[in-house]
Amino acid sequence: MINLSGKIALITGASRGIGAATAIKFAEAGVRGIVLNYNRDRRAAAGVSDQCKKLGAEAIIARADVARVSDVEKLMRATVEHFGAVDILVANAGIWKEAAIDKMTEAEWDETIDTNLKSIYACCAEAARVMVPKRSGTMILVSSTAGQRGEAFHSHYAATKGAIIAMTKSLAAELGPRGIRVNCVAPGWVATDMTAEALTDPKQRRKIRELIPLGRVATTEEIAGPILFLASGLASHVNGEVLNVNGGSVLCG
Repeated sequence: MINLSGKIALITGASRGIGAATAIKFAEAGVRGIVLNYNRDRRAAAGVSDQCKKLGAEAIIARADVARVSDVEKLMRATVEHFGAVDILVANAGIWKEAAIDKMTEAEWDETIDTNLKSIYACCAEAARVMVPKRSGTMILVSSTAGQRGEAFHSHYAATKGAIIAMTKSLAAELGPRGIRVNCVAPGWVATDMTAEALTDPKQRRKIRELIPLGRVATTEEIAGPILFLASGLASHVNGEVLNVNGGSVLCG
């Protein structure tokens, strides 16, 4: 039922995890073109690109540090030059690093704020400049349950994810009248490279599972599916929504 035929998508942090799974879901749904952003792992991004191409999508990879506004400007310009448009933005790039508040350095704070939040500003601003003249487009921002309930020893991370929720609601109100939908997914625990250390420890893994009513962490595909829905015509009247995908661990409206 979901058909992205003719659409062009830009996905940040697409070399692994949720971003990679989303790219593959989009390709399965018939997206015409995908730009797979990566920062360090070109080989992984190329592997995702190959999978998308096998599914019929035209996929290109593009290196950019999305915490740098100038890099995002170049990324968006390259996307438009290659495909002629950007219909879907998935702002997914992010980091998750532990730091107690009394030990956290300014550099640690800045790294997380820039990577997780400044990147959202840069990507949304550049996407809006492309989408507003067409009065068409959709943005999906990736937040987290940490932005809803907080997270001990990750206050900098939680702060960025809470801000992303506020950005979603603000931009939905601002850009909706100009034909652009802005929504958000808020995953809970997901099995990715970023969470591997916590999830491989048996005691930690058991504790995490006990907090989730469904009794398990999500796969990346289980986050990519809701992102695909929000990008599709099935969500044509959904705007400013925070879609919780957490197995019931955080229940909020």
